[in-house]
Amino acid sequence: MKKTVLIIAAMAASLAANAQTYPDDLIDKTVAVVGNEMISIGLLESELRQYSIEMGSVDKNMRCNLLESMLESKLFLMQARVDSLSVNGDMVSAELDQRINRFRTYFGGDENLENYFGKPLYKLRQEWKQQLEDMNLTQQMQGTIARDVPDMTPYDVKEYLASIDKADIPMVPVRYQLSQICIYPDREAANLAVKEKLLDLRERILNGEKFSTLARIYSEDVQSARKGGELGMTSKSMFWSSFSDAAMSLKPGIISQIVETPDGFHILEVLDKKGDMINVRHILLKPQYTAEDREKAFKTLDSLRTEINSQAVSFSLAARFYSQDPSSRTNGGQMADPQTGSAYFEMDRLKPQDYKAIKDLAEGEISEPVESLDNEGRNGNTVYKIIKVDKVIPAHPATFEEDYSMLVDDARNKRAMEAIDKFINEKIKTTYITIDPIFAGCDFNRPAWKDKIAE
Repeated sequence: MKKTVLIIAAMAASLAANAQTYPDDLIDKTVAVVGNEMISIGLLESELRQYSIEMGSVDKNMRCNLLESMLESKLFLMQARVDSLSVNGDMVSAELDQRINRFRTYFGGDENLENYFGKPLYKLRQEWKQQLEDMNLTQQMQGTIARDVPDMTPYDVKEYLASIDKADIPMVPVRYQLSQICIYPDREAANLAVKEKLLDLRERILNGEKFSTLARIYSEDVQSARKGGELGMTSKSMFWSSFSDAAMSLKPGIISQIVETPDGFHILEVLDKKGDMINVRHILLKPQYTAEDREKAFKTLDSLRTEINSQAVSFSLAARFYSQDPSSRTNGGQMADPQTGSAYFEMDRLKPQDYKAIKDLAEGEISEPVESLDNEGRNGNTVYKIIKVDKVIPAHPATFEEDYSMLVDDARNKRAMEAIDKFINEKIKTTYITIDPIFAGCDFNRPAWKDKIAE
């Protein structure tokens, strides 16, 4: 590669909306110095390109905003080195692999990725590793500053509440505590039916019909079905392990046996392989359940609902005996948010089917039987259930008596942000910093950066 030359015309296609520009003949150079840390145009543009990939668009002031963020990060990085903080190598390695695999998949292979960034992959790996190591130290330093904020006392929380306008008091959204009794349809029969259908499709392909045509007609992966089942050049790490293992073991043109993943059942054909990158064509079918399955489950659930409402049996006891959901059955049916582990659900944390079933119920009431989804796979599996509303906490401004733990977190977060803000402002005053005058037109969030623009 020739020495990097950043010419605005070459960047216009993807970053034309950006307000900050450089002279047309500007060669890559250092545009900011923070202590003994430097920021080059090359580094800034690399970060900008990554941002445009992740976010899909670039704001007209993004170069200025990104430069300011990098300047602040350098202040934390310098202090982290002074404090002898150590990089978490395992975390950096994992994040580096995820970034590379994500970009390789986005661009459809190493060659397109290298062309976009104008550098070989090994060079990008080196640069991104350094960036992630610096980011890791920066985050550790920010965490250290935040942890040094004293714990909040009840007096501190009351003082925090008194210091903010009523309009700024955090709102607590409506929350639900729920229990469920779940019955699954006959999975074995449905799985057998879908496998038989896939075997028939495989036989048709082997007898000469086009895989792509059948994928368009039958595959339930809607996005790839439009492309004849083709997924594009993708890192194997982006797939379920059973899928990638099957794909990596196949020679191009060979049709696989049935492959099961949490998404359903597949047959696949490898179109191309380059290292751990694979381009696969597949047909996905999911188990389909009959009206008879639904009616049978609904009849059982309706009977249980009647028994519970007549107080012949408690909901929790019925859940322990009849529910087929292992995660809630042992707790008497009590549901928990799979992401947070909390027994309380905010509205947007509930599945749409579940929320529709309980939104008009009062505490203690039980929904009619409903068809919903569990938490398995990417989209969940069909399940039939009744849901009991154990408790409803209406939406309200946070109060010291009812929402103390939330207010503690808010108050502490506010103090942590104030401590971080104070750290940055003090370091700007005491650190040698110089910024190239080509950024003199930037509207920085912190006016103090303006004083660091070189004459």
